[in-house]
Formats: sequence, structure tokens, C-alpha cells
Amino acid sequence: MKLWRDEFSIEAAHERYVARRQFGKFLVLTSFGMFVGNFWILARSYFRRDEVFSRSLIARASDIPKGGVKLFAYPGPQDPCILFHTHSDRYVAYSQKCTHLSCAVIPAADGQRIECPCHHGFFSIEDGRVLQGPPPRPLPRIVLDQRGDELWAVGVDLGSGAEPPAETKA
Repeated sequence: MKLWRDEFSIEAAHERYVARRQFGKFLVLTSFGMFVGNFWILARSYFRRDEVFSRSLIARASDIPKGGVKLFAYPGPQDPCILFHTHSDRYVAYSQKCTHLSCAVIPAADGQRIECPCHHGFFSIEDGRVLQGPPPRPLPRIVLDQRGDELWAVGVDLGSGAEPPAETKA
């Protein structure tokens, strides 16, 4: 009977507690793991190369009437984009994925805004900035290069989409 009590302790309440030494080991190992992970992220960002985008012919300017749109894919076939010929006679292109939950954006009925029909978000056609709704960031802008009648996509600008601040005169 004594052997059984030695093998299976009746004092099970003490076995639920973690000793200070075990807890200290856990903290040290977890901290070391976090340090290694952060170092890995830092090293990858330091040695990261800038993305190089290919040139891609997306449309002929004469094919898109003023106020018209054209859908295309850039930089890859899984990246939908939308090209606008604005009423101010400019060509602008944006990613067609809303920055809120990646719903497809479409031209609004008024022709002056880009609409995300999922959650009623609106973006400016002129610069892609958020006008209304839940999207947290402006739409990524596709950098265009016009050569004669041809419109080429040459890059993606993930910047703020906002106009640069005006210079102040002293």
C-alpha cells in the first residue's frame, strides 16, 4: 500500500504550480525567440531589393473616351486594375482592390468618384485618396507612361496618394 502512495501522490494540488526556475526558463527562451524573430525581420528588410516592375501596354488612348474606363491586370494577371480617362483629360489608373477588405472598386454613378460597393467607401478619381467610408488608405496608383497614343503601366505607387503640402512663403 505504501508503494502505491509513493508512485501516485495524493497531494496533487502542489503539482499544478509552476516552479520559479521553470517559469524563468520559459521567459528566457521566449525572449530569445522574440529577439531572433525581430533580428530576422530586420535583416530581411535591410537586404531587401527594391521591386522592379515590367512595362506593360494597357491601352490606346484613342480607344478610351473622356469619362471612360478600362479594366486591365498589372503587375501580374492576379492584380486587377482600373484605368480612367478623367473629365479633365488625364489618364489615371489604380488597383481595383479596395484598401478596406479588397472588394472590387467601380466608377460611381456620378462619374467623379470611385466606389467600393461592399461598404460604401468612396475614393477620388483624381488622386485615389479616401473621400468617405471605412477604407484606411488611398488606392495604390498605377504609374502610367504615355508614348504617343499608347498607355503603358510602368510601376505601382503605394504612397499616401495625397497632394504634397503647399510651400509656405515667408
